[in-house]
Amino acid sequence: MTQVTQLLPPADQTHPWPEQGQWTYEDYLRLPDDGRRYELIEGVLYMANAPFYDHQFAVLKIASKLEQFIESQQSGVVIAAPFEVHLPGIAKPVQPDILFIRTERQPASGTQIFEGAPDLIVEVLSPGSLRLDQYVKFGAYERAGVREYWIADPKARVITIYYLPENSPEYILSGQFTTNETLQSKLLPGLAFVAGTVFPAQ
Repeated sequence: MTQVTQLLPPADQTHPWPEQGQWTYEDYLRLPDDGRRYELIEGVLYMANAPFYDHQFAVLKIASKLEQFIESQQSGVVIAAPFEVHLPGIAKPVQPDILFIRTERQPASGTQIFEGAPDLIVEVLSPGSLRLDQYVKFGAYERAGVREYWIADPKARVITIYYLPENSPEYILSGQFTTNETLQSKLLPGLAFVAGTVFPAQ
């Protein structure tokens, strides 16, 4: 990701693009609106191009299943990217593929940025996002206190769930659910669906 700044348009000579590790939110706000997703984690800028079909298919299916369950429980709100999340002292911003926020923390109408750790985050892997989602974001979400983190892999047709117990600094592996297995969530008891149903038919 160290070559990201080389892909950006030339900056104003009086305000050049910073080196990786030194990016601020003010720098982020100067980025072009070019259809890419930009995220800023611990001063490092990450950039993603438009996602593939399999990625968007899985995002929509997972968000739909979460939304149906959350609505039935009246327990919060499900939001899909793009939507800015600021993790204090860690990331400003990240834009998770899907996030869930409990009712008592639900943003007010008109909110543009969510400050704090969502209760649940889902990231769907793309060929260019493996390291970012599995290592960089994993660590950021863990430190921020995101209670449950799902990583959905359309290529392997697997959903891996990590859970952060109360008063614990580290995720535990809650489950790894393959094509015909029924996914279950510690954070959302009662939620259950067959993992393979959220990926495109092969």
